[in-house]
Amino acid sequence: MPVYTVHEPPLRQRDDPAEAADRFVFVRDKFSFWAFLFAPLWMIWRRLWLVLLLYIVLMVLLQAGLWSIGASTAVKFVVGVLIGLLIGFEGPSLRRWTYNRRGWINHGVVVADDEESAERRFFDAWIARDVRPAYAPVPVTPAPYRTAADPPDVIGLFPEPQSRPR
Repeated sequence: MPVYTVHEPPLRQRDDPAEAADRFVFVRDKFSFWAFLFAPLWMIWRRLWLVLLLYIVLMVLLQAGLWSIGASTAVKFVVGVLIGLLIGFEGPSLRRWTYNRRGWINHGVVVADDEESAERRFFDAWIARDVRPAYAPVPVTPAPYRTAADPPDVIGLFPEPQSRPR
């Protein structure tokens, strides 16, 4: 079953909380093929600016390091593919990290067949949470007070044969 994380953007002053529900983002935890294939374009599309900057710096340093040690073209290609695989596998985590950095609230995880079902499940639980009656604590009766002179009713797991009634 696919797993989604739910992120709520920070409220702006003119936002109505009911309308802000349209701006929730559901991030599916899966391999991102487009992030693997076109990492920089995918980062621009998703507005992951800091991730893009770090990716460019990492790739420049990595390629310069490979060039300085005289690595072959095949090695450079394999390293590029491995970095692409890493970006593909960690793409959803990079999105979640960026949302967290921007002050978005992570509301948890939803397991559903598709994004529409995940939205339905999340908002049904969200509404049910707000409709529930207030929590009323159950009164707890204190245990009866015992003194050291009172013999215990139970020794280990077995009661005493002649225990006195209370």
